[in-house]
Amino acid sequence: MQTRFKVHLALLAVSLLYAATFTIAKMAMPIYIKPFAFILMRVSVATICIYLFHRHFVKGAIQDKKDLWPLFVSAVFGVAGNMLLFFKGLSITSPINASVLMLNTPIFVLVFATIILKEKLSIHKILGIFIAAIGALLLIGGRNFSFNQDSVLGDLFVTLNAIIYAFYLVYAKKLMVRYHPLTVTLYAFFFGFFLVLPFGFNQVLEIDFIHLPASIWGAIAFVTIGATFLTYVLNAYALKHASSSLVGSYIYLQPVLATLIAIISGKDFLSLDKFLSMLIVFSGVFLASFKKTEKS
Repeated sequence: MQTRFKVHLALLAVSLLYAATFTIAKMAMPIYIKPFAFILMRVSVATICIYLFHRHFVKGAIQDKKDLWPLFVSAVFGVAGNMLLFFKGLSITSPINASVLMLNTPIFVLVFATIILKEKLSIHKILGIFIAAIGALLLIGGRNFSFNQDSVLGDLFVTLNAIIYAFYLVYAKKLMVRYHPLTVTLYAFFFGFFLVLPFGFNQVLEIDFIHLPASIWGAIAFVTIGATFLTYVLNAYALKHASSSLVGSYIYLQPVLATLIAIISGKDFLSLDKFLSMLIVFSGVFLASFKKTEKS
């Protein structure tokens, strides 16, 4: 019961950090920092943080060299591919569009988990994800969400990101059963650094670091440490102890938390329809996390 509570707490923290990322990252992109430069900074800082944390608290290593290839695949899908697509897409579409399109992730997680991990496709899990999706769409999909020619490429990138990130959540599950989740994350980020280096190196050189406003430095710190290092560590812990579908279902809490942040900061207000939408999302996530669906 204690581990179960910790898993939900970790996933809640991940959702909270990601919920703020859509707006905070957009503050810096693309005016101050181009998307691929942001990715290289994100992976570089997170790799160092994960290495230091791993060295002091875990000290695990990969025992079988055959696992290096699956770790490389995890880096392609879970670090390089999804980050490059997401930040490039976010730079040319709106935070609203991006947050709505990311709601595809749990659906693909459910599909991949059923095919690859042979997770049981229970009625609780299907209904929970479906209900949470409806609530999330009602909350953020209304009048502010629209496709147009200016954002269609960004929308496509974000959708592709949702698919490959869903694959990573399922693919990495087997590795995290065999090794400490932070060991898997460390190797994935190590390989990921070399994968994103060619994309972001020149863009990093273009950044005028000396004249960056304090708010942009704050955004950089939040995205690299909070929305990367902490989220990947917490997600890895959750994947070790819960099903991929449960981890994916928490994505539906992101629009709820983003709305709450806006309300608390005075940038939005709590209306009856928003409150009801939040209740629907929470009900769906609770149903998806029903005890019988926690088997891996």
